This record gives sequence, structure tokens and C-alpha cells, in this order.
Amino acid sequence: MIPKKFEPLLFSLILSGMMSLLVSGVTTWRVGGLHPAFLQQWLQAWLTAWTLAFPAVTVLAPATRRLVALLVAKDGPAR
Repeated sequence: MIPKKFEPLLFSLILSGMMSLLVSGVTTWRVGGLHPAFLQQWLQAWLTAWTLAFPAVTVLAPATRRLVALLVAKDGPAR
């Protein structure tokens, strides 16, 4: 098992991987359609996107958590 202290980093790795895989796949499909080289192009686009997405998620996640905390109502009656 992975130690608990690595949880934020693992979260960033998995989330950035899944999101970049999804977005690069949709974009590759929209630009070129389904063709014989689609899978190869998708994987190349994904690896490029993931190399940018992982550090971005790692850096931006703490600020995003703070922003969400400001936007979400504290405990109490719902409106």
C-alpha cells in the first residue's frame, strides 16, 4: 500500500490521468475522426496532455479546495 502522506499526490496523478485521457480522446476524435491511426494519435496526445495536467492539478488543487470552501455554505439550514 501507498503511505497516507502521498494521498494528495496520488489523487493528482489519477485525476489528471483520467481527465487528460478523456479530453484528449474527444479532441482527437473531433479533429480527425475515427481512422486507422486514431489510437496512436490519441495516446500521443494523452501523454503530452498528462505531462502538463499532472503538475497543474498538483499546484492548483489546494487553491481550488480553498475557493470551494469559500463558495460552499457552512453547516446550517439549507436555503
